[in-house]
Amino acid sequence: MTDLNATAMTACKDDQRPLGALSRPADAEERLANAVRTILEAVGENPEREGLQDTPQRVAKMYLEVFGGLYEDPREHLKTQFSADQHHGAVIVKDIRFHSMCEHHLLPVHGKAHVAYLPAGGRLTGLSKLARVVEGFARRPQLQERMTDQVAQAMEDVLAPEAVLVVIEAEHMCMSMRGVRSPGSTTVTTVARGTWKHDHAARMEILSLLRG
Repeated sequence: MTDLNATAMTACKDDQRPLGALSRPADAEERLANAVRTILEAVGENPEREGLQDTPQRVAKMYLEVFGGLYEDPREHLKTQFSADQHHGAVIVKDIRFHSMCEHHLLPVHGKAHVAYLPAGGRLTGLSKLARVVEGFARRPQLQERMTDQVAQAMEDVLAPEAVLVVIEAEHMCMSMRGVRSPGSTTVTTVARGTWKHDHAARMEILSLLRG
């Protein structure tokens, strides 16, 4: 099992987002509220009018909630393990719903993740822990491609399974409500690790179960 703190530090190289937790600034809420007030003024609005008076504070609290995954290490959830039953077949959790925020436009991304792994040594984690890992990485300024990799890497770091497969399907509001304005379009990303990366037949079997 990899040292989580060391892995988080390694992931910081080359401007990569670390898997681990960041420290939340003590004045985060105040700074966010001030920034929202500045945005309202910049678009020509009056932050002091009745409908907007409490908006900066509301938005500040909202951002701290939806970006709460910045201040936790989702891999910690996977430390809850058991192996008494010695299960050696694939474990699959489908349709894990999530909401995230695209880091390019800070607009919502919503979709579902499908996660599968092949335990090594009968080493299992709770099914809800896999959903919590997805949620933890989703609640950050994100790229779908990165999030897919992060979920797979977290499982490798802590569970050390023989194989991992992660599939994420999501709609991006930056495509649906601005720019190309293509509502309903779905982006699909996949990551295969371990034996499923090299064994095409086994990978396709798991993919068919994930999507079936």
